[in-house]
Amino acid sequence: MTRFAFTVEFDGRPFMGWQRQAHGPTVQQAIEDAIHAVTGETVTLHAAGRTDAGVHGLAMRAHGDIAKDMTPFRLMEALNAHLRPAPVAILHCTVMPDDWHARFSCTGRSYVYRITNRRAPLTFEKGLVWQVSQHLDTDAMHEAAQLLVGKHDFTTFRSAHCQSASAVKTLSALDVVRDSEQVAIHARARSFLHHQVRSMVGCLALVGMKRWSVADMGDALEAADRSRLGLNAPPDGLYFVAAEYR
Repeated sequence: MTRFAFTVEFDGRPFMGWQRQAHGPTVQQAIEDAIHAVTGETVTLHAAGRTDAGVHGLAMRAHGDIAKDMTPFRLMEALNAHLRPAPVAILHCTVMPDDWHARFSCTGRSYVYRITNRRAPLTFEKGLVWQVSQHLDTDAMHEAAQLLVGKHDFTTFRSAHCQSASAVKTLSALDVVRDSEQVAIHARARSFLHHQVRSMVGCLALVGMKRWSVADMGDALEAADRSRLGLNAPPDGLYFVAAEYR
């Protein structure tokens, strides 16, 4: 039995998220089905994180244990052939030690949330970014974002369906960067709560639209109350960027 690690890129629009579900297609199911087609084995993939319906992945890390004797390159090529035409691609495949785990060995996770800040309708990137037509003050957004960096109780920014044992998380970085009409919000932490990034982004957008002040963001965090959440951003603009390992 060989433990293979995969780096996966995917467009989340056709999927119900990463994790296999009974009521719709998922990224995990697509890859597990491809593995079965290639090897004849029923393999369970374990990923560095889980993504919601419509959320995208640039470099999700996952692993599976496979008995068939194959080189990583041959396995990657075969899986990509069977994944077509689904918008899922194995970017890299390697053999890892048996005690390496895509989720439990992960020491950091990074996301980026992409906003297109313009009035004209989206054409090429519909479903791949969040369009905000009202001008965003990204300097105020970045200032508000710094209030969230560090160790806090993020209950306000946590989904009611979150299964994490604690709402206390340490946010390593949260940066708001503008390039013309494109706004990127970069988030990094060891782990995140369900909907945490989307909830933080939604509230930052309220600050950018001047519907919230910077102080309002601090008050919402301190309240540790989900009812104080101002806005949950849509999944369209969220991308899992990277998983870190020592």
